[in-house]
Amino acid sequence: MLASVLNSSKAIEVNIAIMRAFVYIRQYALSHKELTDKLNELENKYNKQFKDIYEAINFLLNKEKQEVEQKERKQIGYICKSQ
Repeated sequence: MLASVLNSSKAIEVNIAIMRAFVYIRQYALSHKELTDKLNELENKYNKQFKDIYEAINFLLNKEKQEVEQKERKQIGYICKSQ
């Protein structure tokens, strides 16, 4: 992404270095089962937490929209007036 945005030789070199780092980390993780298991555990834990955060944000965003829709809807039925 960096190389495509900046389009310079330095950006390309940095991009290649980043890709090599990720490849090295993946190879290291695959060769060390304990580390791989721990990474998978952390990934599952944090994915669940982010899912909860996204659900909460969506609820808050939709809550206001639902309240507006409820107020603007056409009411049906009888309105009972107190004496």
